[in-house]
Amino acid sequence: MYRIAKSYHFSASHVLPGLAEDHPCSRLHGHNYVVEVELAAETLNGTGFVRDYRELDALKDYIDQKIDHRHLNDVLGEDKTSAECIARHFYDWCKKRWPEIQAVRVSETPRTWAEFRP
Repeated sequence: MYRIAKSYHFSASHVLPGLAEDHPCSRLHGHNYVVEVELAAETLNGTGFVRDYRELDALKDYIDQKIDHRHLNDVLGEDKTSAECIARHFYDWCKKRWPEIQAVRVSETPRTWAEFRP
């Protein structure tokens, strides 16, 4: 199996509803997110790629136009802004475009990440 990955960065705010009032994530806050997409294929295309990395820039365009410097509760839904939900959102977006998508990872801090991999 051949695997490729590419990462993208964006900044956004969110609130995680349902947490205790004294939990810091229950208040408005933001992160500098990193999103990593992973694609895989058993065979390579005619040019020797799983998929040309340049094709993945459609995700960068989507992030820049719809996600970056936004309030994620407004964009993704009030209860869909945990790192896990964001990973699933990006996975679903990618799956509509690239059947080779295998997983999406989302990092809110340098030491944490969440992954959606069906």
